Amino acid sequence: MGAYADAFRRSIEDPTGFWAEAAQAVDWTRAPTTVLDDSRAPFVRWFPDGELNTCHNALDRHVDGGRGDQTALIYDSPMTGRQARFTYAELRDQVARFGGVLRSLGVEKGDRVVIYMPMVPEAVVAMLACARIGAVHSVVFGGFAPRELAARIDDAQPKVVVAASCGLEPTRVVEYKPMIAAAIEIADHKPDRCVVLQREQARAEMGPDDVDWTEAMASAEPVECVPVGANDPLYILYTSGTTGKPKGIVRDNGGHAVALLWSIRNVFGLEPGEVWWTASDVGWVVGHSYIVYAPLLLGATTILYEGKPVGTPDAGAFWRVIAEHGAVTLFTAPTVFRAIKKEDPDAKLLEQYDISKLRALFLAGERLDPDTYHWATEKSGVPVIDHWWQTETGWPICANLRGLEPMPIKAGSPSVPVPGWDVQVLDPEGNRVGPNTEGAICIKLPLPPGALPTLWNDDDRFVASYLSAYDGYYLSGDGGYVDEDGYLYVLGRTDDVINVAGHRLSTGSMEAVLAAHPAVAECAVIGVHDSLKGQVPRGFVVLKAGVDVDPEALSAELVAAVRNEIGAVAAFKRADIVPALPKTRSGKILRRTMRGIADGRDEPVPSTIEDASVLDKLRPILTKES
Repeated sequence: MGAYADAFRRSIEDPTGFWAEAAQAVDWTRAPTTVLDDSRAPFVRWFPDGELNTCHNALDRHVDGGRGDQTALIYDSPMTGRQARFTYAELRDQVARFGGVLRSLGVEKGDRVVIYMPMVPEAVVAMLACARIGAVHSVVFGGFAPRELAARIDDAQPKVVVAASCGLEPTRVVEYKPMIAAAIEIADHKPDRCVVLQREQARAEMGPDDVDWTEAMASAEPVECVPVGANDPLYILYTSGTTGKPKGIVRDNGGHAVALLWSIRNVFGLEPGEVWWTASDVGWVVGHSYIVYAPLLLGATTILYEGKPVGTPDAGAFWRVIAEHGAVTLFTAPTVFRAIKKEDPDAKLLEQYDISKLRALFLAGERLDPDTYHWATEKSGVPVIDHWWQTETGWPICANLRGLEPMPIKAGSPSVPVPGWDVQVLDPEGNRVGPNTEGAICIKLPLPPGALPTLWNDDDRFVASYLSAYDGYYLSGDGGYVDEDGYLYVLGRTDDVINVAGHRLSTGSMEAVLAAHPAVAECAVIGVHDSLKGQVPRGFVVLKAGVDVDPEALSAELVAAVRNEIGAVAAFKRADIVPALPKTRSGKILRRTMRGIADGRDEPVPSTIEDASVLDKLRPILTKES
């Protein structure tokens, strides 16, 4: 690990020197003379006296550098049958014009704009237009319930909301405007105006404070980039909190640009001009970092996909997009490949497509079980790279650095800490544990550029949520261990480590056993209350398409497999076959919600759920006596 070891050592021993060098890849209107200000630790600031504009770095500098005719964005929508391409010059012009729209509505530097849109090019335009004029965008996943949207409106206090009239699902049209109206009615803060992109699938009824996107763009005056301080916020992105109140993750302009540009080169191995596809949503951090900002900061071509891995029209959809647009890399969630594998277990549909340009598949957002890893590796024919990070961190904490030094891949591990991230596994007393010993995964402060500097208007909650458990460390909330080679293994949230009669056991380890069964497409294991043992594990499995098995026989096989692999101490005695598992829109299985229902709590339906009917169907099984 020569190049990696050298870069990691420099990033930890000399972070100011390391990140000063990385910052040279960014265009500054005023270059920073200070790299790190830790005088207010634990609140640290990167490049505090620097000044720049993120939109200039993502668009204008590529146009100014003679690459305006290169494709910046490919929009591919099997939901509508529409495709579109935007060059860097075209995208810049659209963004400059929408910046003019926002300016005409009174939006100035530092004002907030809530964006509530599906996967359409206008969502990207709106984000970059906010960055262009120094406004702070807060993207809320299109279709979020009114009460959740209202909570974000009250916290961010936007001057303007930018929305589409509707979003599209394979079986329905989701009208957004009524939900926005309901949210504004609930919210204490009232935005001045709402800009609405009318989509033909469901046009919105316009009110006196509403502005039509197309009409406003037709008369708008384009605006130039507004320089902002490196520590001025670029965006607020809300993530769920244990109190029920969403946490507003703040991302600054300077550290974000430096970190993302460094990461897409060194972690993902992308070069300017190459086609990159992140199959996520702009409502999530993955969409912010690796659909919009990182590929455009680099000068690559990014794909914006409005569709599903299956059902639009079939399980060959992802292979089609890779082949048709010549993507060299795909970044998505493991649940995507579990869905593809379930519908097309032999990957027969792949035979229709030439994916020879693809050189790596990156998976993140949830644990990558070994069975999915092996299937994706075999079928795609390229390295499958697990990597681990969070909304809070903004870019990978641990990864196999394909652009710096590709390493041997170990199934089940996101590989090693990325330079800048001093990852340590601690015991309950805060002591660093040895190899192969489980504990809390923490990051030694200071966090590198691009990580959250605080929560929006809530420094106290930032400290309480992330910095109070262990002095001098950021608490990731995940548990795991580091092996003798320095590879990290993330076993799940620390509250997913269950205690069975005094034995701490990882539900992730049990899930790996269940997922290895040839009949299982995906699975979840939760710990439920038991009067004798404290907690016992329960398994839930979804079968692969076309599999016909006796439920009792399969359950017995799975129980025997866990007993054989984990041991009788796991007390694993039950695995239920279910038609589907409840998930968030980003593909994470709602294990905490399942656990609460199984324990008899009146668990509310999370606002992030993809399909509430799945949870409704699962409730009777969850509440059945063990």
